[in-house]
Amino acid sequence: MTDQLTVERPFTAASFQVYMNEGKLMGSRNRETGEVFVPPRPIDPTTHGTDMEWVELSGRGTLAAFTSVYIGTTIMIDAGFDRKKPYVTGIVKLDEGPRISAQLVGVDGKQPDLAWIGTPVRSTFIERGEDEKRRAYLAFELS
Repeated sequence: MTDQLTVERPFTAASFQVYMNEGKLMGSRNRETGEVFVPPRPIDPTTHGTDMEWVELSGRGTLAAFTSVYIGTTIMIDAGFDRKKPYVTGIVKLDEGPRISAQLVGVDGKQPDLAWIGTPVRSTFIERGEDEKRRAYLAFELS
């Protein structure tokens, strides 16, 4: 269900981040075709339609692919990951259709398991940074 605040937010990366900071995984949906996009976009790339609406997603899906990352970005290094402590990132096919990449938490990056492919996952949010730089990051955990 959409509230008035949801309708007024533009389909931008900044708005997507605000929703994540609120603990919500949001996407945009083409009102004509029903196709959902994550991260949200203001224009459907196939139909070029602009009749889009915000939709809150369930955060549930299936792990489609993953990799262990031994040399990460600065924010992941700051979070304590390195060559001795790799993290896992994956591609999740959401129940609503789109795919998105995010960190996979609760698994050991040193011992990846191909059996994880096809496993149900659910979204969670990890907060990183301090003060005004604090923000939520999307992650998934095996269900």
